[in-house]
Amino acid sequence: MASKMIFLNLPVADLRKSKDFYLALGWSVNPDFTDENAACVVVDDNICVMLLARDFYTTFAERPIADTANYSAAAYALALPEREAVDDLTDAALMAGGTEETSKNDRRTQEAEVGMYGRTFLDLDGHQWEPFYMPYPQ
Repeated sequence: MASKMIFLNLPVADLRKSKDFYLALGWSVNPDFTDENAACVVVDDNICVMLLARDFYTTFAERPIADTANYSAAAYALALPEREAVDDLTDAALMAGGTEETSKNDRRTQEAEVGMYGRTFLDLDGHQWEPFYMPYPQ
């Protein structure tokens, strides 16, 4: 196991449908950390998304669960190695039932000016993903 990893814990309304959504993105499920309450979706060696049934998620937090279908709670930016990977991931999300959110301001124009390329999609529960590509100096 890597010395540092990120586990995003996301409450979901339907664990099976959410798991299928993330599998459709090309990510995998680690069965060692998956049961009727949770599914561990492996994004890469250092990032996992823990999909938690809403009732189970309440055991992790005392505050109410955010209504991410109507309000933005967080944006998960994911750096990808090329522009095509941004489009491939977003297109897979849309094919799996996600929705694309387009910027209502000039954010994408500003990003393009510094060499960034990104898109935004929402998963089945409204969790916001921001895949992007930005060339890094070598």
